[in-house]
This record gives sequence, structure tokens and C-alpha cells, in this order.
Amino acid sequence: MLAATSTMAWLRRLGGPGLILLGIADNSVVPLPGSMDVFTIWLSARHRDLWPYYAAMATVGALIGGYITYALAKKGGKQALERKFPGRKAEKLYQRFERWGFWTVTVPALLPPPFPMVPFLIAAGALQYSRKKFLGALALGRGIRFFVIAFLGQVYGKAIASFFSKYYKPALFTLIGLAVLGGVLALVEYLRMRRKPHQAPATSRPKAA
Repeated sequence: MLAATSTMAWLRRLGGPGLILLGIADNSVVPLPGSMDVFTIWLSARHRDLWPYYAAMATVGALIGGYITYALAKKGGKQALERKFPGRKAEKLYQRFERWGFWTVTVPALLPPPFPMVPFLIAAGALQYSRKKFLGALALGRGIRFFVIAFLGQVYGKAIASFFSKYYKPALFTLIGLAVLGGVLALVEYLRMRRKPHQAPATSRPKAA
């Protein structure tokens, strides 16, 4: 627990670069629900004149992390997607990309936790969705989201700073718990996929828009 507290203190000292590192982790296959929002708001509340900078750094971190997940899924192809999201789940993702394309990435990127983003990152890569369109959609969604919450952080800076000074440890322990839970779930899913017999992909799938 001391190591986790020290890590958070180190991220706070890093400021903007810390948001990039956290964004990479949060948009990976082991997300940290709510951590980016909390950290962006907290930094914007403490340094109110720098809120656009923090919003931009959070967006950059999300783009890097999202692209890493996209690239790994692109390498694995549809087989990887269907192993992780078998049956109807994969079909729904195919249908959404066929119908909405660009907005299938943008809208989830706008939505706050606990709405999952990682399945859409994986689906975009597995379906060989255009890299430029993917990055544009992710930048639009995450950019709007982080600029809005950073702006709110600087507007309500005093109240937010006071809240975090009182409830910093409970909030930290909650985030640590979510991170541990995410790691355990990812490990369970990884082991399940390894034990599952290989299945050939379906012959006909919707093409991403």
C-alpha cells in the first residue's frame, strides 16, 4: 500500500507527463476505471491556469494507450476478437462498426466510467478499421471529455481541492482496489482464453465502415 501511495505521489509530481503514463495504462487491456478523470480534475483544480494543458496531456495519454491496444488487436485479427468476445458479443460489435463506423469509437470515448472502452478499441483493431479514422475518432471523443472535465476542475477548483484533501486516502484505496480487480479479471480472462480450444472464425462477417 505504501508503494501505491508513493506511486500516486510520483504521478502528482509529474503532472502532465503523469497523465500520459496513466492514460496509457487506463486504455490498455487492464483499465483503471475513473482514474484519468479523477487525476485530471484534481490537477486542474490545483493549477487552474493550466487546465488546457492537463486536458491535452490526458488526451495524448489516452491516444497512445488506445493505439497500443488497437495495434495488438489488429495483429490478432478477428480470431482474437472472437476468443475474447465469443458469440453474440462479437456479432454486436461487428454490427455496430458496420452501421456507425467512426462513431462506434467516438461515442464510447465520450462516456464516463463504468462504460467500457476497451472492447471498442479491440474491435477497431480486429476489424482492420482505418488507423487514421480510429485515431481521429478516439481523439475527438477523449478530447471533448477531458477538456470538459478539466474545465469543470478549474471552475470548481476550491471545492474540489478541499474534497480531495479530506478524502484523498479513501479515493486512493478505491482506485487501487479497482486496479487490482482489473488485473485479476484480466488474468482470469487470459487463462480462460488459453484453455479454450481454438475455433475457426466465421466465414462471413460485416466489414467495418
